[in-house]
Amino acid sequence: MDYLTASIQKEPPWDLLYADDIVLIRDTPVELEGALESWRYALETAGLRISRDKTEYLPCCYPTTNQQTSVKIQNHRLKEVDHFKYLGSVISNNGTIDADVTHRINTGWMKWRQLSGVLCDSRMPVRVKGKVYKTAVRPALTYGAECWPLKKTHATKMHTTEMKMLRWAGGVTLNDRVRNEHIRGSFKIRPIEEKLSETRLRWYGHVMRRSEDHMTRQVLHISTGPKKRGRPLLTWMSVISNDLKKAQIDDSTTQNRNVWRRMTRRADPK
Repeated sequence: MDYLTASIQKEPPWDLLYADDIVLIRDTPVELEGALESWRYALETAGLRISRDKTEYLPCCYPTTNQQTSVKIQNHRLKEVDHFKYLGSVISNNGTIDADVTHRINTGWMKWRQLSGVLCDSRMPVRVKGKVYKTAVRPALTYGAECWPLKKTHATKMHTTEMKMLRWAGGVTLNDRVRNEHIRGSFKIRPIEEKLSETRLRWYGHVMRRSEDHMTRQVLHISTGPKKRGRPLLTWMSVISNDLKKAQIDDSTTQNRNVWRRMTRRADPK
């Protein structure tokens, strides 16, 4: 597919390819239809076909946008959605992460239920349960979280979910009046808020070690659309600034990978 579309591809992040999953990003519906037609022609003349039913159109909802315009491939109108899942993450048209956080929590519970035979076995040592949780359940719960501009409400949901999982795994209910700190100490697990901060800082280090023209650096300065009244939306860089301040870390050390990893790895130190 890369070879067939090499002449029409735009640089990331405007055109994204992963196997047969393609994302095309354009400023206007007219530009998007033109790009779709170019891709359709390049692929279908080579014997491949773009699925009309699976292809979806996600318009960005800015405050000044009053009218939505449909997008078509030839004469087929694409389904318009307010969010869609791409590579395990849920992208919303309003730029929030609410749907993605909910999806991660549901995915974490699915993984927890798959392993409930181990996690809820009273004969299984607590330390083993903690290791199973950290290696199998928590990665499903926090996948993609390094890119979240996490609000307090989201952090509270993640915290509540994790504590429910650990209490059930330990056979402890709220009526037992056992403090969260004691439960975490038994499983040797740090609060999920610390893990989320660690993953954000680790990813920030990766981004800052990239060249200025790399996609991950470019999106740090991408336009977010017209501002609306009231409090501005929380940005990822704002969250990173708070993480650096709390951890008392100078971001000038990001260029040294080993030093940066040692300074930011606090939730699960080795």
